[in-house]
Amino acid sequence: MSLTVNTVRKMRQPADWMVPSDDRILELLREEGNLTPQAVEDFGGPVAGHASDRLPVLAQYGLVTKISRGLYRITDSGEAYLDENLDASELESVADSE
Repeated sequence: MSLTVNTVRKMRQPADWMVPSDDRILELLREEGNLTPQAVEDFGGPVAGHASDRLPVLAQYGLVTKISRGLYRITDSGEAYLDENLDASELESVADSE
């Protein structure tokens, strides 16, 4: 007698506009709270210049929100993406919906 276990593993579904470092930025925001691009680098993420370029893009698609000049927080959508409950390719740019 053999037992089979359904071990379907969900995977994060990034969008075409995403780059690999976006996941790390989102993970740091979830772990550490509100961060600036420099703080992202200080906590082991991509360099501040790259984080500074990527955070506005993540905000444009609703995965993070800008709460003050240079300060970002993860949104519920960002959390859902990290938890593999959201396919980022289904997100629309805020600029596209205006």
